[in-house]
Amino acid sequence: MVGKTLVTTAIEQTWPKIESEPALFLGEWCKRYIRKEKWAKLNATVVPYHWDDRKILYKDYKYLEGLYENLLLELSYKLNKIHSVEFSVHYWRILIGPWLGYFIQILFDRWTMLGKSIESFEFLNCRIIERDPLSVTPNDMNHFISFYKNDDWNEAIYGQLLEKYFSKLIKIEKVKLQQKNKNSVIRQGLNVKLSSQLKRWVLQLSALIPGKDLHFFISTYLPLKTNMMLQLRLGQIPRIWKSPDPPIAMADESKRQWQLGVNEFNDGSFETILRQFIPLQIPTCYLEGYDRLMKVVDQLPWPNKPKSMFTSDCYSSDDVFKAWSAGKVETNTPLIIGQHGGHFGMNLFSFHEEHQIKIASKWVSWGWKDVTRPQIIPVGNLKIFGKKVAYNLSGGALMVEMLIPPFSYHLSAFPVSRQWLDYYSDQKAFLGALSKTLRKQVLLRLYYGEVEGWNQFERWQEEMPEVKLDLGKQDITKLLGKSRLCIVSYNATTYLETFSWNIPTIIFWNQEHWELREEVKPYFDLLHSVGIFHKTPESAAQHMTEVWDDVSSWWESSEVQNAKIEFCKQFSNNSDNLIGNLKSLFQDISRGNDLSASD
Repeated sequence: MVGKTLVTTAIEQTWPKIESEPALFLGEWCKRYIRKEKWAKLNATVVPYHWDDRKILYKDYKYLEGLYENLLLELSYKLNKIHSVEFSVHYWRILIGPWLGYFIQILFDRWTMLGKSIESFEFLNCRIIERDPLSVTPNDMNHFISFYKNDDWNEAIYGQLLEKYFSKLIKIEKVKLQQKNKNSVIRQGLNVKLSSQLKRWVLQLSALIPGKDLHFFISTYLPLKTNMMLQLRLGQIPRIWKSPDPPIAMADESKRQWQLGVNEFNDGSFETILRQFIPLQIPTCYLEGYDRLMKVVDQLPWPNKPKSMFTSDCYSSDDVFKAWSAGKVETNTPLIIGQHGGHFGMNLFSFHEEHQIKIASKWVSWGWKDVTRPQIIPVGNLKIFGKKVAYNLSGGALMVEMLIPPFSYHLSAFPVSRQWLDYYSDQKAFLGALSKTLRKQVLLRLYYGEVEGWNQFERWQEEMPEVKLDLGKQDITKLLGKSRLCIVSYNATTYLETFSWNIPTIIFWNQEHWELREEVKPYFDLLHSVGIFHKTPESAAQHMTEVWDDVSSWWESSEVQNAKIEFCKQFSNNSDNLIGNLKSLFQDISRGNDLSASD
């Protein structure tokens, strides 16, 4: 009997050699929209996605959360030993925590889907690309982020899992790699040289300004003017800091001959597999390049003894900042993290949120607080302070879209992987429920930059050519200034900004993909009662139709305004005294309150 060929990615080199050969696509990510003429001809089945059952997703998130904490302890001990240092777990949580959390969740997804396909379908074979496992080891966190979004890295991970753990259950054929440049680490290193030069100039100029012991601000999300004013109010000369790029280091097999817990875990379980994969995949800047990373940190023209460190962005992918700040936290310098977008304080679960709050001495929110986590300090929306945007009563409608990678990465209460296709269907349903005349009034703002795989622009062009598209390059405030109404279909930053600017806004999304905490549901019920929040795209479209000719009468009504204001108090407080609130926070920190690390 001829078996099915398991296809793990969109790399067609690994697909069936002839169209009549049955294919089993591991997921929708295999089927690039722009290549539909190719895959539509195949006799293909798609494996159901395991996290389409969101109860399983949440259960797995809780399991992986506990596993992450255990492995962080083990890996901290191992890295201390390798590098002959004695740093705390908290130090390593700051430096390697984002990568470790992402990688655990990613590998679990890839391993589970392979297991699901092999258990459910008989007589499978698979073509995998022959390559050195270390050729897909990332250099740093940013490099890793670029990897997990693309087909090459994912095919390599699937291939390694199949070869090492599923080879007795599936027939494997290796094929030669057809690729222009095999060394991604070197390529990435060459590409960053020019940007690094500009960063070095900024660093050098900042270093010329006198002063040592100051509050260190980097990538704060504050508007430039607000950032400058805050620093002045704190009695220091304003500075703009930028991080240099981490050094490039090649993966060295001789330095990766170790495993985590191998004696205790050798039973073929996911935990065993994970412990064997971590030494292969841990970024080189945490292993081979660690000493060089520390030299870069030692040469930084940043303050030696800052009063505090404040960022809203660098805590995750900026390895130079993470290494520097982790070292400072070891000497009790407070790390302050500011909220950098929406969804925080609302989502049922989020690795990002948990990680930030665990590493922060204080975490600055846009309005929300949690009595169980006193380090969360509500201050106000950092991003919009001082910005004013007015809507245009004679303008059209701006509809703002979101995009996620086809491959899952970190777990949170939002659509995962193929669930973007469900999201896309909801967007079409909304627009399809409008009259042709009203549909022509809509400008659809796409996510800036294509995420490999979904081909959002081509989909819209072919399936709804009458809809006007914006590629996300224009300043959104300019587009809002030309619009009478904004439609937002995801639970993130955009509608918090439009609410704060008092721009008429309709929001809707699939509640099964954007799970909320019980305590925040009453706030959305309030928005629903006045026509702002809708549970279906059709309801949102109907409401838009009803209010279109006189949007302001609906939006400016006391019921709508009161509901919006109540919501903003909690999640997007547009405080007139934001600078004063932040000044008080940093002054309090300077007085020496106990803000020591928890690990």
